[in-house]
Amino acid sequence: TALAALVLLPFALRRNAFRGLRPLLPLAVVLAAIQVAGPFLLISAGELHISSGLAGILVASAPIFTALLAPVFDTAERSSGTALVGILIGMLGVGLIFGVDLGDAGSALGGGLMVLGATVGYAIGGFMIKRSFSALDAIGVVTVTMTLSALMTLPVAAATAPDAMPGGGTIAAMLALGIGGTGIAFAIFYTLIAQ
Repeated sequence: TALAALVLLPFALRRNAFRGLRPLLPLAVVLAAIQVAGPFLLISAGELHISSGLAGILVASAPIFTALLAPVFDTAERSSGTALVGILIGMLGVGLIFGVDLGDAGSALGGGLMVLGATVGYAIGGFMIKRSFSALDAIGVVTVTMTLSALMTLPVAAATAPDAMPGGGTIAAMLALGIGGTGIAFAIFYTLIAQ
């Protein structure tokens, strides 16, 4: 999240993308906690107990949670007919994969539930962006969200710092995930929601 914020900051400044964000700063803190910091911590903790493949499948269920939560947060996103059937099939598929991959392992079940909790945060965050931030420049919103998330997770990062300097592959993976998989991906995601 810190890498994402650092990469996006020059673009946000050049576009004057922070305009209008100040009154929404308290809500941006909530958004950062629900949609980025909380889910990233949950996924990190969950992947200590489940495979990355299963985590990826579970994270991909975020649209299912968006559809399930739509009647509560945004009735315009409510599903019906074949879309509702698709959601039910998706839920069944996630449940089957979850059950088959976990077996009877209790810690794996906890890890899987943490990752599913993260997807609920992604879904709720999407509704928050649409309702409260869609009129603002998405680059500014993402930059603020990533900055706040980095600050929120800093104590955990400091407490779990590695004993030795990570290798080149680890650093390259962090750069790719921080810049592309987080910064650019969230910028695209927030722009799509706004549109």
